[in-house]
Amino acid sequence: MTSSSWADFRTAEPAFAETVRKRFQLYRHHVLATLRKDGSPRVTGLEVDFRYDELLLGMMPNSRKALDLRRDPRFAVQANPGAGAEMADGDVRISGRAAEVTDPATLARFIEDASPPVPFHLFRTELTEVVHTGLEGGDTLVVRVWRPGHPLRTVRRTNDG
Repeated sequence: MTSSSWADFRTAEPAFAETVRKRFQLYRHHVLATLRKDGSPRVTGLEVDFRYDELLLGMMPNSRKALDLRRDPRFAVQANPGAGAEMADGDVRISGRAAEVTDPATLARFIEDASPPVPFHLFRTELTEVVHTGLEGGDTLVVRVWRPGHPLRTVRRTNDG
């Protein structure tokens, strides 16, 4: 499966990337899905960080989610829906693969810039899909999907088919 960095996504679809980034930045905590050793899903809370033109995932040392990603890098992260059921800014999900950052200079820079609790794991992401779902006009469901190497696709659905 083809993947792209956050920078590649932002270059390919700047307005969509900004919509996605802003949606994630509305709340601090989001939901990460990883795969357990037996292949079943694990869903946990997580903070995401848009820094250095990348989407970064930070985790406590030896957390289950970090160990999951070390073993199988596939993930999906869902933006916090917030309070209520209105979801005025839509629903956003990013899927991809995560690679642990081990470069001491990069980690030192991140510590200086972000002040995370130390020690920690830091993962850089490669995106395989970005999805934004929202309502238009109150009754039309609009799903926008971006995949590397493909144009942004928009699907509109109404209750009447």
